[in-house]
Amino acid sequence: MQKHVRLDAVDNVVTATQALPAGCEIETVQTTGLIPSGHKIAMSDIAKGAPIRKYAQIIGYASTDIAAGDHVHTQNTEFRPTEANYDFATDLRPVTPVKDQNKDHFMGYRRANGSVGTRNYIAVVTSVNCSATAARRIADSFGPEELAAYPNVDGVVAFVHGTGCGMAGDGDGFEALQRVMWGYARHPNHAGVLMVGLGCEMNQIDWLLEAYGLKQGPLFQTMNIQSVAGLRKTIEMGISKVRAMLPLANAQERSSCPASELTVALQCGGSDAWSGITANPALGHACDLLVAQGGTGVLAETPEIYGAEHLLTRRAINTATGERLVDLIKWWEDYTARNKGSMDNNPSPGNKKGGLTTILEKSLGAAAKGGTSPLTGVYKYAEPVRARGFTFMDSPGYDPASVTGQIAGGCNLVCFTTGRGSAFGSKPAPTIKLATNSTMYNRMQEDMDINTGDILTGESTVEAKGREIYEMFLRVASGESSKSEAQGLGDYEFVPWQIGAVM
Repeated sequence: MQKHVRLDAVDNVVTATQALPAGCEIETVQTTGLIPSGHKIAMSDIAKGAPIRKYAQIIGYASTDIAAGDHVHTQNTEFRPTEANYDFATDLRPVTPVKDQNKDHFMGYRRANGSVGTRNYIAVVTSVNCSATAARRIADSFGPEELAAYPNVDGVVAFVHGTGCGMAGDGDGFEALQRVMWGYARHPNHAGVLMVGLGCEMNQIDWLLEAYGLKQGPLFQTMNIQSVAGLRKTIEMGISKVRAMLPLANAQERSSCPASELTVALQCGGSDAWSGITANPALGHACDLLVAQGGTGVLAETPEIYGAEHLLTRRAINTATGERLVDLIKWWEDYTARNKGSMDNNPSPGNKKGGLTTILEKSLGAAAKGGTSPLTGVYKYAEPVRARGFTFMDSPGYDPASVTGQIAGGCNLVCFTTGRGSAFGSKPAPTIKLATNSTMYNRMQEDMDINTGDILTGESTVEAKGREIYEMFLRVASGESSKSEAQGLGDYEFVPWQIGAVM
């Protein structure tokens, strides 16, 4: 394996593939000090205030004079907000659609409304934190022994959260929470849903039913603790309602469904310098393969495309789609400013230890998860994703909150790249995890589904790994357990994004 990776001829930094001592020769320069693996080396003198380039893009500016061979990182790099001039629909590279006779299929659950699930859960969804204990106790009542009689049911899951009251009854925060509840209530991976509230909360279940036209029936029930007359009776009634749903849910069976019915959340967390070089481009290629089948990839985490959004607007199918993305960026700039933060608060300490210096560098790597196909739609947090192809959803960079929005929007699979290592998992849509480097993969094999570190060693390619990831989409969608799913992750990762004042 080479000692370094150069991503573009115009870059004035390269990335060390291993820890390098002082005096190590890299192309035409010698390192001036220890360079940790994954960190950047200056390939020429960079004057104070001059741009630092990686991915053929600006990732920061020299905060002091940097000599050729120096370690380039937080000690000599400063962040500046982006000043992009946006182009729209100037870089459209549609994938070639796969002909019908060659379409790939998976074994999924075809619902009455035409949607397709990859899992078959019964969900207990709360409207407010006050009903969280009731929901958990209802779900926890159904253990392996009872569920063994219903082999087609993947489980009974409680989706509880810490909000739902002490909030305005309209506006961004309220609307986002309602979209999350609607999305989970109608998610194709749920065969049945029980919604549990307290009764006096701001986030009223009845308002949700009215706003979204939800109708109660054998597989969709609601209840409030205050109306039922207390916690104990609510738990008993909830158990009875779920028990009545089990045989109906078990009657659902898998059937052959085209890959076009897959909607995959494209996620990353615990990123490192290799994320944008191995796992993210490989996932991007898998996304392109899925799009060619008529399927959908959903990129998210708006703060983590900051500095790369100009590349995505060029891929927007039209100006209106691109401008929706720019509007999100402007909202986030205002949001962080009025909360006395900075867009560069992300990357995290772990990201920086892994070699990422600024949000601009992190974003350029993160955007690679979206492949190269046109951007067909831009959505609010938890909004239903209607367009096929490569799409984007507004969300924070905090993984549980972001994935919650993507699942609410209809994602029936999640694919999550990580370089530092992550213990994330999700329900009802299972998470597939990709390791960006072999060292972490070998250390955390129980948590990682696929190692993309062999791209770095030349043993594999982005395209080959993309194909491997795409084929795993089909297997997991058909019922194969991912590593995080096998460990039972997903019961505590439901985190609706809380926007606005808590009152």
